[in-house]
Amino acid sequence: MTELVRAQAPVVMGVLNVTPDSFSDGGRYADLDAAVGHGVRLRAAGADLVDVGGESTRPGADRVDAETETARVLPVIRELSAAGIPVSIDTSRARVAEAALAAGADVVNDVSGGLADPDMARVVRDAGCPWVLMHWRGHSREMRDLASYGDVVADVRTELSQRVDEALTAGIAAEKIIVDPGLGFAKTAVHNWELSARLPELVDLGFPLLFGSSRKSYLGRLLADADGTPRPTSGREAATIATSVLAVAAGAWGVRVHDVRGTADALAVWRATGRPCLATTVREGDR
Repeated sequence: MTELVRAQAPVVMGVLNVTPDSFSDGGRYADLDAAVGHGVRLRAAGADLVDVGGESTRPGADRVDAETETARVLPVIRELSAAGIPVSIDTSRARVAEAALAAGADVVNDVSGGLADPDMARVVRDAGCPWVLMHWRGHSREMRDLASYGDVVADVRTELSQRVDEALTAGIAAEKIIVDPGLGFAKTAVHNWELSARLPELVDLGFPLLFGSSRKSYLGRLLADADGTPRPTSGREAATIATSVLAVAAGAWGVRVHDVRGTADALAVWRATGRPCLATTVREGDR
């Protein structure tokens, strides 16, 4: 998995929610066969990683207990891993991550950046696996009330730097760390757009950056009908692809998406242009 973290080509992480209440596809893949089948399809469509999650983190969602979360994800991870499909576990609980890694997961994708469970750093360190540290300020029920910033990009950069420093202090190897600005997590639509526009400032932290805009509500509001009705999740794919390609052009290491095929196709077109990413161009110009 170290090779994946160091990959130069954009990495595509496919979303596989085995939950009844995720904002976009809750309940569609709660059955084991449906979940595994979808994971296989995501891989065939071009996913470098299939991100398996057993707890919804949409704004306002209630938490489930660790036993429920574990029971949802482990059978899926075992089946996908046995099929040779690289898997990340989307969890903020150390015990769930530890069980998932034992079942064959390769990466821990922690939306809390290690803040929700102080034991997560130990689990990741002992496993020697990559760790996605997302910018986070609180669980789903409270995050809307935490979306207050002076300069959102500067604040997110500072808080992500703190998460990275704590991970390094805990013994996590620098080459195993990936950062994520956490679009939609304690962020308004204005914050999301500002983070997207100034993404190179976060890329310049020096760690691979994962970008996740897929089907999020700020895209629905951007594409609202004339009467102000937000575009439903099923109609946000083109906007997701556009924001994902722009993020990669700005230096993002990877994108987390529901529609892997469309994103992979768009990234293939972007690569065919031979254009360097913006962040690389800026850094070279500063030398």
